[in-house]
Amino acid sequence: MFSGIVESVQPIVHSQELPNAYRIQITKPEEFNDLKLGDSVACDGVCLTVEAFDNKTITFALAAETIRVLEWKPEKFLGKKVNLERSLRFGDRIHGHLVTGHVDSLGEVTRSDLQGESLFLDVKVADSILPYVWKKGSVTLNGVSLTVNELNGSTVSVCLIPETIKRTNLALLKVGDRINVEPDYMARAIQRSLEVRKD
Repeated sequence: MFSGIVESVQPIVHSQELPNAYRIQITKPEEFNDLKLGDSVACDGVCLTVEAFDNKTITFALAAETIRVLEWKPEKFLGKKVNLERSLRFGDRIHGHLVTGHVDSLGEVTRSDLQGESLFLDVKVADSILPYVWKKGSVTLNGVSLTVNELNGSTVSVCLIPETIKRTNLALLKVGDRINVEPDYMARAIQRSLEVRKD
């Protein structure tokens, strides 16, 4: 479980193809000095398990479902800077909202507009997650906890403050770029509960 508050932005430096999987290495942030094998780290909002690490890199494996959802192609991702967040510990403050790291789908950036100190992003999201997104609700984009400013059809509008612009990779996005989307898991849980009761 994560909070959607990014701790570091680092590049993917290596990718190795495996049978129905990929193994990747990401530059290890200096502040990640408490890692253990098996730890969970959100990488652009995707919960990945630490397989190995040294002073320079962290190694993760991408399984078949992750590859499918992310439309993973090494040529698109090598060198890309990703948002990193270590998992929450009991007793931590939750400054964003509770994030599972289970990315539902990819969205498409349709607007990236820096106005003064604020960055306005519009993202077209999959119709399947629209029941879990609403104005002033929470959405996770590339692992960043954000408040929905507006919802127009299937387009989610958010506004980034200077600290978020500085600490994440969202300012690097251009119109047409794909972005990892996770809706509020509490909304999904409530919807699922209602569906089960109807059956």
